[in-house]
Amino acid sequence: MFKHRHPYPPFIKNDTTKLIVGTLPPPRFSTGDLLEKDVDFCYGSYYNSLWLYLDKIHDLGLKFDNSEEAIAQRKQFLITHKIGVCDIVESCERDKIDASDLGMKNIKLRDLIGYLKQFPTIDTLLFTGGNSKNGPEYFFRKHIKDYHLKLELVSNEVPRIHQFEMPNHLENTEKTRIIKTVSLTSSSGSANRAIGSMPLYKQLKQRDPKFNTFDFRVMQYREFF
Repeated sequence: MFKHRHPYPPFIKNDTTKLIVGTLPPPRFSTGDLLEKDVDFCYGSYYNSLWLYLDKIHDLGLKFDNSEEAIAQRKQFLITHKIGVCDIVESCERDKIDASDLGMKNIKLRDLIGYLKQFPTIDTLLFTGGNSKNGPEYFFRKHIKDYHLKLELVSNEVPRIHQFEMPNHLENTEKTRIIKTVSLTSSSGSANRAIGSMPLYKQLKQRDPKFNTFDFRVMQYREFF
């Protein structure tokens, strides 16, 4: 049994407004066995292309290697754009050492509502995946039940958008606070098949045969990053 612990603490600043929420990086980030193009930071797996999309959207000139400069580039981007990262899974156990969400057992979640209380400028959660089992939205729905909160649907178009209200007794304030959640298409390559079956993707692909799943995510992520 492999004990898979999250290797990075939440990356949140006092003026953070958006929070990227995933599950866990691949086990090699916990054991330190990084690949040549991995970056030792949140979403640093070269095969999870979040930073490739952000590099394309903002023309960042990011390095993809094990250097400190690569880490610093990503931190500076997040700070400049008031974006934080707080994956929802603190630890889990695995029979097989891989990055499968479905392979997680005995899962311990982070207290995201606690972080929202601690950082009152956050108004948006960006889930890197939807409500499929053991995805970030799935876990968040379970988590907020402990606080008697519930997501309300705002838009059923992909990426689906929900919201919930942080009540006064949680915020220690007279005002209520509305938090928006956006369930982005996963940046992992495993989501490519799901993208291929989406009517919008098929329509865009038919219009431009060179259009691919990378272009689709760049188009979707651009609105929120």
